[in-house]
Amino acid sequence: MKSTRKGLRDGELMKDTYERLNCADCEKTLKKKNDPDEVFSVRTCPECGSEWKELR
Repeated sequence: MKSTRKGLRDGELMKDTYERLNCADCEKTLKKKNDPDEVFSVRTCPECGSEWKELR
């Protein structure tokens, strides 16, 4: 699983005019899963199911 920063650099993610992260393939806004026991959150595309981790 890649980080959101690497996804942005590789062109897999993009930001919209409101600075929300979107999947570049599906153009859907990513959902966020926040596990309190982990150091990172998981960002998931609701359309294709791709996942990226985001450090807090």
